[in-house]
Amino acid sequence: MEGKLIIISAPSGCGKSTIISHIINDEALRLSFSVSAATRAPREGEVDGVNYYFMSQDEFKAKIERGEFAEYEQVYAGNYYGTLKSEIARIQAMGRNVVLDLDVNGGVAVKGIYGDDALSIFIMPPSLEVLRERLEKRGTDGPEEIDRRVARAAFEVGRAGEYDAQVVNDDLDTAVEQTRSLIARFVTVNGQH
Repeated sequence: MEGKLIIISAPSGCGKSTIISHIINDEALRLSFSVSAATRAPREGEVDGVNYYFMSQDEFKAKIERGEFAEYEQVYAGNYYGTLKSEIARIQAMGRNVVLDLDVNGGVAVKGIYGDDALSIFIMPPSLEVLRERLEKRGTDGPEEIDRRVARAAFEVGRAGEYDAQVVNDDLDTAVEQTRSLIARFVTVNGQH
């Protein structure tokens, strides 16, 4: 049976990657990560088709013109990243459910293409103040970068209503269980168990 799509988005610092890492190996959910395409050069140790599908800008732009991406974005100066429809189909054909870790624009775009065959989950911070505190405690960004991230988070939280479900990450264990439960219900309702 063909797998379903699970879209997970969140502002930076909301624990999205941590939540995904807690559920990705739950075999009852049959989850597999989608490998993104990128135009940047591979970093040391990265493998084409494992970390990213590495391609030139010309190749990437040709795939855009042919409508081969479910979503894509130009990040920084000339570097493109995106999700190939063929990658989603490859994982689904194996009977696995595809996990897409996307920003809000990408998440909304993919949901628009796949509709009811996709479950979109938005991980919310308890508040923007708590998010600022978390980012400050990380110690990885200066004040200007934290201000930028919090402003971006405010924009993204404003679009959370475009998602099928929202999970507030106030307590990690609770957020993991709520996310797992939403996914389990979605794949079961769609005849997968």
